[in-house]
Amino acid sequence: MSGSSYILRAVIIGGTAITLAGCELGPKKIEQTGFRGTGGAQITAANRLVAQPIPAPPFELPADGGPTAGETYQNVPVLKNISTERFNYLMAAMNTWIAPTEGDPNKVGCNYCHNPENMASDEKYTKVVARRMLQMTQNINANWSGHVQGTGVTCWTCHRGNAVPKFKWATVDGAPTGRLMGNKSGQNTAVPATAFASLPYDAFTPYLLNAQNIRVQAAVPLPGGAPGVSIRNTEQTYSLMNHMSSALNVNCTFCHNTDSFSSWSNSRPQRAVAWYGIRMVRDTNAAYINPLASVFPDNRKGPHGDPYKVNCSTCHQGLSKPLGGVSMLKDYPMLAGAVVAAAPAAPVVPGAEPQKAKPAAAAPEPAASTPVGTK
Repeated sequence: MSGSSYILRAVIIGGTAITLAGCELGPKKIEQTGFRGTGGAQITAANRLVAQPIPAPPFELPADGGPTAGETYQNVPVLKNISTERFNYLMAAMNTWIAPTEGDPNKVGCNYCHNPENMASDEKYTKVVARRMLQMTQNINANWSGHVQGTGVTCWTCHRGNAVPKFKWATVDGAPTGRLMGNKSGQNTAVPATAFASLPYDAFTPYLLNAQNIRVQAAVPLPGGAPGVSIRNTEQTYSLMNHMSSALNVNCTFCHNTDSFSSWSNSRPQRAVAWYGIRMVRDTNAAYINPLASVFPDNRKGPHGDPYKVNCSTCHQGLSKPLGGVSMLKDYPMLAGAVVAAAPAAPVVPGAEPQKAKPAAAAPEPAASTPVGTK
């Protein structure tokens, strides 16, 4: 091989490695979050730290008095107890959040969910879905304060002016993707879901829909200390961690001390918030979105017929606090909801079923002799 050919080949290989390395180019912001020499530093992409502007309320929040929406309108099962004026106020805001008025007049604004000839009818699937999403939002704000704290969420948190949130997922598998031989076994494909790593590209189904716990780090040094743990399970776990890191624009030390990923006492408080977040997303997908499979049309579903669901990116979109930590609930108190069931508390012993209790301020230290995980 000639010298020039060797150099050209090296350039091509090097360029490909950079493309698939999963490293985000551009300026970085580095902040020390731990003691010197411990690796406790946050590295964030500076160009992703700008929060998207939040639309102003449609008009001044009306007083919650006078006739209720249930008294004024027909077929209002979810928001029937708020005032008619506040109901109209929220509907006007939802037009901006989900169905802006530019474009086809039959698919935007009120007409996106309603038949303008009969506003009370449920003939459009979008109205049935929107009603359930309002209940979902109220549930998150009322019962998952362990994750959303006092900031809460609104429809804008996920939709950002889109009828369908930009960041979503559906169940996928290791179907053929153009290779002449072999089965990729659901991995080795550079996709945003894994931050372009070679890890399994569907870590969402087991962890953010099903109730599979993350238990991949044993408390003993030799194999056999953590029953059921395999290299594949470990890779699947790290796939989810890669997603969380990318979704929040943070690195591992945002939650963990890397000298012991499993230790809760050495972890930052954000780890407990993430623990609740995983369960909040799981509850949202399993209780509110997946049951709508018979309502959504095929173009709102994934390759296996399940509806598009939420993950960490859906709300966070590159910020550790969605919308930069700004709360919209003060302008939309009707979305706060009511506590209907306490959120589970972080288990004292890893692997134990969570106990029904109010969210804890921080997760407890696991027993040292028990196999533990990263979340």
